[in-house]
Amino acid sequence: MALSDSLLTLSLALAAEAAVGYPNRLYTAIGHPVTWIGRLIKGLDRSLNRESWPFRQRRIAGVLALLVLLTVTGLMAWTLGALLRPLDLMGLLLLAILASSLIAQRSLHEHVAAVSKGLRESGIKGGRAAVSMIVGRNPQSLDEAGVSRAAIESLAENFSDGIVAPAFWLGLGGLPGAALYKAANTADSMIGHRTPRHEAFGWAAARFDDLVNLPASRLSALLIIMAAALHREASPQDAWRAVRRDASHHRSPNAGWPEAAMAGALGLRLAGPRVYGDVRVEDRWMGDGRAEAKADDIDRALALYRTACALLFCLAAGLALLAWFIAH
Repeated sequence: MALSDSLLTLSLALAAEAAVGYPNRLYTAIGHPVTWIGRLIKGLDRSLNRESWPFRQRRIAGVLALLVLLTVTGLMAWTLGALLRPLDLMGLLLLAILASSLIAQRSLHEHVAAVSKGLRESGIKGGRAAVSMIVGRNPQSLDEAGVSRAAIESLAENFSDGIVAPAFWLGLGGLPGAALYKAANTADSMIGHRTPRHEAFGWAAARFDDLVNLPASRLSALLIIMAAALHREASPQDAWRAVRRDASHHRSPNAGWPEAAMAGALGLRLAGPRVYGDVRVEDRWMGDGRAEAKADDIDRALALYRTACALLFCLAAGLALLAWFIAH
């Protein structure tokens, strides 16, 4: 697929997903690409991750599992693209619809907005119930400020790996690029953990996910800073300052970039010490504002997020137009 076609596919996919998301009826009927990828990962985990094997052998098995996952996913996506490409405009539209399922603008907004709604309508109990759907930390350990910060942190981090990253690889590599990214990201979320079962087997998935998210995390921070410049109550200068000072101190090589940008833009402190299950994680703070976030701050973050998504679409459409002019 030519770069101009993949960028046009990206523009159409972003617009389609923002408009309708992934319909619940479709999910009920056939599932979702992520659930299909997840089944393959579970199968590979069951068959190749043997607890009786030594650490080095399990790490090699994890590398093999990742290669199998990427090969199967890439071949299926490439085949779909090859079948649809001869259909010209209709094929392009169908490709865009397929690709839109790999982007999560609408669902992320809905899940984070539900936390704000839960806090407003049902207090801390409602906020904890809603935030438990999007974060892995123990919701019972969170007060209202903790719930609000968790929702904003999830919004910032998932803006990068749920929207900007698949969009980046879709624009660069068409449907196969986005599908391969989604496979790698799903593998990281399922097996890329430092647990007795997955510390060795999930090592390759975790490291590869860090690598493929590098460009998107930086672009996400830039989009948030640009969005802050368009909002009167946000500060692009503080967002830029927080990214330069704090992003590299996050335990993730990528999550700190959008989180620091969001924290600085909103005048908040994000990340910091928090509890996952029964384990307390002593992370550095992102931003130097107030830690006492509330539902209003979630709404402010969502407003920045919507603007950043619009800027991403404008960037994709502008690059598609430029690539078309160059090609013709």
